[in-house]
Amino acid sequence: MRSDLMKAGLTRIPHRSLFKAAGLTDEELAKPIVGIVNAQNDVIPGHIHLDTLCEAVKAGVLAHGGTPLAFPSIGVCDGIAMGHAGMRYSLVSREHIADSVEIMATAHPFDALVMIPNCDKIVPGMMMAALRLNVPAVIVSGGPMLPSWHGGRKVTLSSVFEAVGRSAAGKITESELLDVENTACPGCGSCAGMFTANSMNCMMEAVGLALPGNGTVPAVHAGRVRMAKTAGKMVMELLERNVRPRDIVTPASLLNALAADMALGCSSNTVLHLLAVAHEAGLKMDLATINEVSRRTPHLVKLSPAGDAALADLDRAGGVPAVLKELEAMGLIDGSCMTVTGKTVSENLAPVKNMDPELVRSGATAWSPDGGLAVLWGNLAPDGAVVKRGAVLPEMMRHSGPARVFDSEEDCTQALLDGKISPGDVIVIRYEGPKGGPGMKEMLTPTATLAGMGLDSSVALVTDGRFSGASRGASIGHISPEAASGGLIGLVREGDVIAVDIPANTLELKVDAGEIERRRAVWKPVVKEVPRGVLSRYRKIVGSASTGAVLLDE
Repeated sequence: MRSDLMKAGLTRIPHRSLFKAAGLTDEELAKPIVGIVNAQNDVIPGHIHLDTLCEAVKAGVLAHGGTPLAFPSIGVCDGIAMGHAGMRYSLVSREHIADSVEIMATAHPFDALVMIPNCDKIVPGMMMAALRLNVPAVIVSGGPMLPSWHGGRKVTLSSVFEAVGRSAAGKITESELLDVENTACPGCGSCAGMFTANSMNCMMEAVGLALPGNGTVPAVHAGRVRMAKTAGKMVMELLERNVRPRDIVTPASLLNALAADMALGCSSNTVLHLLAVAHEAGLKMDLATINEVSRRTPHLVKLSPAGDAALADLDRAGGVPAVLKELEAMGLIDGSCMTVTGKTVSENLAPVKNMDPELVRSGATAWSPDGGLAVLWGNLAPDGAVVKRGAVLPEMMRHSGPARVFDSEEDCTQALLDGKISPGDVIVIRYEGPKGGPGMKEMLTPTATLAGMGLDSSVALVTDGRFSGASRGASIGHISPEAASGGLIGLVREGDVIAVDIPANTLELKVDAGEIERRRAVWKPVVKEVPRGVLSRYRKIVGSASTGAVLLDE
């Protein structure tokens, strides 16, 4: 056993003495040691209940011959960090989480791992660590929040952000705004729509590292606790068979995850995270691959913010397995891929039924023949840019207009609230990329404000930053190269015409080459001051969004 490195033999008597100080018996030390990474904290609504799941995982491990030892992980709530300096730390935390799990599980060589994340960067951070360590591992997430109701319609967190814009436009009263604030998020769980957290929890299920139901069983349902117990059982079976994360995460299973991504209309952040996951697994994935999968995969499901349904609705329809079943029928996934159930994808899908064909559509009734995400290229984004096309209104699929240029999210948001953005404009927010931010902040505030003001049908937004999964509209992010690295977005001037053509996958600045070169000759980057510490180090070693914003080794 791997854990023998810290517990077996004469020279490990001091080590065993320390374990006994923690209350472990000889019988417990003789068994496989399973590390449980528990991201519980009292800050993130998606994580406040994870201790319950941790205890359930422990029960599953104990019942099947292992000794569970839990340790913590940090986490950033993107909703709470949104719109201020705290958001700079969100993407940064993904690398910190992966590193901290690596540190804990190498300094204390566990035989296997069960990881309990739920939100945004915590899920991919733990997955990256699992692939880096490559010991038997299962991910069991905390599950989605239930949606709520306001004014006779279903509401989620994105409704609150959009209500700010509606209030600024005089469309709702202060009393109505307070009512939305008080009711939209009814309890624990990852925010109820197909935002980044739930997107990644669905991706973990589709790629095979999490059990069926991981992406959709609500946080408050007993099925989530049973799933955690089963995760404890399954990790012991994986250990016995020596099935490891890199046996499960393969080129074929990553393509399965991408197909599910396109069918579900997931967050554009999945592009960043799946590229980073592939990097950790030593596998090749690029933006061209994402567009190839998008072109052949229909958009089958519309959840908030693209539609009115929530993750709980998808769960009642059969969850991610129902979506995979439809994709399998179209020949769009590889059913031979292994999963943490010990069965192949096709074996898992054999008993699955689509319980709501209106919500989980077939290829014949799909929302569109193309997937929910698209990658755009052009002189403004020679290395690519990403848009959640499934949440773009039809009239904004093609748009051309004058640039309104801002060097920060905050300046743009203030201009919106001051009524300085007009229909037809193309908002440019730059110096918010991985290096320029630094940290590549999510920018739900300006996109939600646009939507709340009714401008999402006439204004596009392009940025070298990124968006929350709750964002909707013609919001095009991840422009690469970013402004801080000399990308053309840094040379855009007020009034320049920018043309967006999502069906053609193009993004162009309509300025002639000579003028661009004249601007480049006098260009100086905007360098934002940051505190000494993690952000200053991150800025020096982070790579491009087009390759997952991973940290460079050299």
